[in-house]
Amino acid sequence: MKVYKFGGASVRNAEGVRNLRNIIDDEQNLFIIVSAMGKTTNALERVFEGVQRGDREKSAAEIARLREYHAAIIDDLWHGPTRLERVEALFAELDRVAAETQYRAADAELWYDTIVAFGELLSTTVVSEYLASAGVANHWVDMRRALVTQQRHKDASVDIDASAFRLLAEVEGAAETIFVGQGFIGGAPDGTTTLGREGSDYSAAVVANILGAESMSVWKDVDGVLNADPKTFPDAEQIKELNYLDTIELAYSGAQIIHPKTIKPLQNKNIPLYVRPFGDKRKPGTVIRGTSAPVTVPILILKKDQVFLTVRSRDFSFVLEEKFATIFSLLERYRIKTNLIHNSAVNLGLCVDNSWHIDEAVAEFRNEGFDVM
Repeated sequence: MKVYKFGGASVRNAEGVRNLRNIIDDEQNLFIIVSAMGKTTNALERVFEGVQRGDREKSAAEIARLREYHAAIIDDLWHGPTRLERVEALFAELDRVAAETQYRAADAELWYDTIVAFGELLSTTVVSEYLASAGVANHWVDMRRALVTQQRHKDASVDIDASAFRLLAEVEGAAETIFVGQGFIGGAPDGTTTLGREGSDYSAAVVANILGAESMSVWKDVDGVLNADPKTFPDAEQIKELNYLDTIELAYSGAQIIHPKTIKPLQNKNIPLYVRPFGDKRKPGTVIRGTSAPVTVPILILKKDQVFLTVRSRDFSFVLEEKFATIFSLLERYRIKTNLIHNSAVNLGLCVDNSWHIDEAVAEFRNEGFDVM
């Protein structure tokens, strides 16, 4: 079994979906993980924002645009006006969720996951039906039922042991040898979960681990792993080889390479990961494995949407020695990710990802006796 993952840029239009069909040509025993098409996840985040604010017109307008976008891809693929009942049913359900949700701030992450998951459900439905129409028999897998995650929304981890039985039953019970499943999403007792932005890589790695895949390939709009984002740094260079450890460090630091959680499931089974250009499947791309040649070019990472917090104890006690546990417990409680730390005798500087819960966390810090800027 091989695992192929196609990102949103790979399937952003009908040409991309046709190209996916060409890439998998003659493959058997293949599990395909597909992300939401193009910028669909961004649009669904705006649908969620409308739900958050009680602005149902905003949500409805965004859903209408997504209908048009997917309808245009479907019509192009089938060479004329075409209605896919499964796609229509998904949009009807999305309409219902956006219109009827009784939003509470405490459930923000749950409703976020419920809404943005429609992107992958839609993309895989279109891809699966197109492949079938093109003569490629395949089995569509609902990853909300196949992958069991912790009950942590927006950034869940997969319980591989609990998921193995479900996924293996799905694969072994199918007549087909090609499978199409969603990246980015899973399921917990209280509903749909997501695995963090770009989490489709992680989904594919978990599938590869459970199925004992011979390899995993991520198909992207670049020739392989680069030392920087080419949209920001035009002179970015390709890296031909990376080892698991360097890849984890780069991903955790914010490099647009691979989701940070991707490597562990692969390393545990010694499965090589290939990052390859979907525009030309003949190119070798980049290989990530246990050992590799050292990286000789600098790695440049730009993180956006950051918040800088300076935390100081009002009694001037030493932050480093006495207060770290309290500070980081509060950050974890509000699920705020810290990217850089700088400490002095009484100050702790934290560069953190922006979050819906920043103001709540700051208020809690102050309740605990800290001054926060």
